Amino acid sequence: MKRIGLLSDTHGYLDESIFEHFANCDEIWHAGDIGNVVVADTMEAFKPFKAVYGNIDDRAITSIYPRDARFEVEGMDVLMTHIGGYPGRYNRRILQIMIEDPPQIFICGHSHILKVIYDKKFSCLHMNPGACGRHGMHKVRTLLRFEIDLGRISKAEVIELGPRTFPH
Repeated sequence: MKRIGLLSDTHGYLDESIFEHFANCDEIWHAGDIGNVVVADTMEAFKPFKAVYGNIDDRAITSIYPRDARFEVEGMDVLMTHIGGYPGRYNRRILQIMIEDPPQIFICGHSHILKVIYDKKFSCLHMNPGACGRHGMHKVRTLLRFEIDLGRISKAEVIELGPRTFPH
């Protein structure tokens, strides 16, 4: 069994409460727009860390993390990218992957809109944790936390970090 902490769109900002919320997680996954190497290094020092780069990430991030990450965890095939769309509205690149070789879990960020949707057409769970940074149009900063055990997801939780406000 693996406990996963999932976040996206930090845009260079890490809320200290993330470390409390993910304290019991075995791995942290970041679905892009990390923002800077300090955020990535901090997360890597905290827990095993998987990440993809996003559209705002600079060369320092894109040289370390891939555009797409495909991996297996506890019997589940996972595909993570930053810009992917969602069931019925995948972007062209992701739709092609879904048609040819759909994962069991598809994770993306970018929209800043938290969504967890089962895609019946591709037998795939779509997960977007929303955004936990302070930049963007989202009103509330969010994360996801869940468990994967023997090819099943359980104990999925939405965690709200509070309003997207800028420090004074």
